[in-house]
Amino acid sequence: MGESAMDKTSVGIDVAKLKFDVAVWVERKKYKTKAFPNTPSGFSQLLKWLIPYGDCHICLEATGSYSVPLAMFLVDNGIDVSLENPSRIHAFGESELSRNKTDQGDAKMIVRYCALHTPVLWTPPPLSERQLTALVRHLKSLEEMRQMQENRQSVADDVVQSSLLEIISALKQQIQATKEKIKNHIDNDPDLKKNKALLESIPGIGEILSASLLAYVGNVSKFTNSKAVVAYAGLNPKLCESGLFKGRSRLSKRGHTELRKALYMPALAALSCNPIVKAQWQRLVSRHKGGKMGVCAAMRKLLQLAYGVLKSGIPFDTKIALAS
Repeated sequence: MGESAMDKTSVGIDVAKLKFDVAVWVERKKYKTKAFPNTPSGFSQLLKWLIPYGDCHICLEATGSYSVPLAMFLVDNGIDVSLENPSRIHAFGESELSRNKTDQGDAKMIVRYCALHTPVLWTPPPLSERQLTALVRHLKSLEEMRQMQENRQSVADDVVQSSLLEIISALKQQIQATKEKIKNHIDNDPDLKKNKALLESIPGIGEILSASLLAYVGNVSKFTNSKAVVAYAGLNPKLCESGLFKGRSRLSKRGHTELRKALYMPALAALSCNPIVKAQWQRLVSRHKGGKMGVCAAMRKLLQLAYGVLKSGIPFDTKIALAS
């Protein structure tokens, strides 16, 4: 038997775009903290810094592109890592009545959560899924760059128009090439190809969203139910009530930002082409809950339907979905 989680030193990491803050809870008595750049060099610095603390159990929030490279590096170096839903850690912080919001304070909260709740260890996704995620993120970056250059081109002086048009043309070529790479990557992997067909059986889910779901959600067996995948995306409602005040439900937004963004436009399309989403929208509108609330509900429903077909292995069927 290996060393138990209780014997390991708990470490919490709060990850941001440019840096990450680390907190070690030494013998559950005192904290040691330090910040590192969120770069491969910073990862190596962290590894050296942790040597005096022996075997560690490290916990990070699942924040997509910011946290996964660091988590992968740590696992590759033989360290136990838990990649937790931010909603769980936020709920833990609320249970502690945490009031201060700093990166170092968040790292300390995460390390307490790690020590007291012993979250399950994270298993890195298979290589094919990691490569798909890299391609999907690259496509998103290229499209953002193209949009930025098109915005500049629309107001630019004539003297730079030709240069901008060349840049836009090159970006469009790269976008098309990357889309082809994504398609070929999925078609060459039997599991990805099968799951893509399942997802695209759902009205409103096309090639771009199916690839994004396969990249960002991955193997749905890691989720216990559809509520768990909804929370992973940060699409779970958060009710605001206090005493006599009855606030409106809002999205928690503590989850996978890229996944939420990928769902937005397809959810708008699903309002007219998907009978399940359309029926839900009409019910909400009749209760004066359309608008943003209705669109968020459509995003949530589309994700739940995606989870359902992937979990069951059965293509979308309107009659089955309406009966459930």
